[in-house]
Amino acid sequence: MIQNTLNREQSRQLLKALADPIRLDVIHALAQGERCVCDLTGELNLSQSKLSFHLRVLREAGLLTDRQSGRWIYYRLQPDALAALEAWLAELRRHCSQSATPCPS
Repeated sequence: MIQNTLNREQSRQLLKALADPIRLDVIHALAQGERCVCDLTGELNLSQSKLSFHLRVLREAGLLTDRQSGRWIYYRLQPDALAALEAWLAELRRHCSQSATPCPS
């Protein structure tokens, strides 16, 4: 579970998970709502093994949750992780406007 504020390791894991184009495609597909792996393989034109690898990376980073229904596994975005990432980025934005302390003469 991701907390409201991210530590350095959590932010690194989230950004690393999001750095892959295939995983970004998965995130975009899941932005429409919960999806079955069988639907994602067809939509993203990926083998089940390749998709499963990327889903595991996203789940381990805390970006996805899953549930099993019969023999199918359904994935959805984890809102807490997205909120924590958004808060972390907002904090970075606040620091962007701060001027440096002048160096001593």
